[in-house]
Amino acid sequence: MEKRSILHMLDPMPNNSPFDVNMALDAGFDVLIPYSNVKLDGVHGLTQDAVFSRGPAGVKRTGLFIGGRDIGLAIDMLNAAEQAMVPPFEISVFADPSGAFTTAAALVGCVEKELKTKHNLDLKNAKALVFGGTGPVGIATGVIASLEGAETILIDHLSAETANDLAKEYNRRFKSNLKGASASSDEQKAELIADADIIFCTAKAGIQVINGKVLSHAKALKVAGDVNAVPPAGIEGIKLNDFGQPIAHAPNAVGIGALAVGNVKYQLQHLLLASMLTTDKPLFLDFRNAFAKAREIL
Repeated sequence: MEKRSILHMLDPMPNNSPFDVNMALDAGFDVLIPYSNVKLDGVHGLTQDAVFSRGPAGVKRTGLFIGGRDIGLAIDMLNAAEQAMVPPFEISVFADPSGAFTTAAALVGCVEKELKTKHNLDLKNAKALVFGGTGPVGIATGVIASLEGAETILIDHLSAETANDLAKEYNRRFKSNLKGASASSDEQKAELIADADIIFCTAKAGIQVINGKVLSHAKALKVAGDVNAVPPAGIEGIKLNDFGQPIAHAPNAVGIGALAVGNVKYQLQHLLLASMLTTDKPLFLDFRNAFAKAREIL
């Protein structure tokens, strides 16, 4: 009799995400085991407990999911789990803290598609700004865009120092080429976006980051993507379901709304979770795999 599929969900936060629990069940896992307040130094032991108890056949029906909010810690935990494997006792591991990796992959993938479709351009050498760039989704978005060759700036609402420190940290981790900046006033935002080709808005839900007056200064803008699904829109003029529609205050640009991004993000997470149950070899999945899959979907 085939063994039931088990997903062990490791989270450094007090609670696992109900979103991830729902997604894992819908992807086909039979049993989900949540672990909260997990420390990095505990990942090795938890991983080996998960693999040695099932035998070579059972490990193909076993996986680890890594959540949390810190994308650097999630990558460290994924690496720790991979290092704990002892062939043939190897299971697949998927890191997606706060959904940041799949959300960022979907956002950049959608923007890349419209940049090519509407303007016949690639991410390479485009100037991209990430508003809300110091949160998990913003950092992951910036890293993906930078690795694809875009000149990418992480923008913090208050502190250029915070943005620059995070840019340096993730440049060291992933060999990206991020920069940091701050923009707390409309004047600062207007100055920053004046020559931007791309705007990614990954700020907190329910906050309008760029109003129409500011957006009118973005003379070079080609594509803007907003992941805020809670009114008001993060970028004025972009509707939730927009996917390549013109933006009222930036007539040369097109917008991508939160539900359009969310649809791709949902597909990504589902497909990556499901792939853990069908692979013959262990998978170690992060934002890079998510972005590659986003390109396939789009």
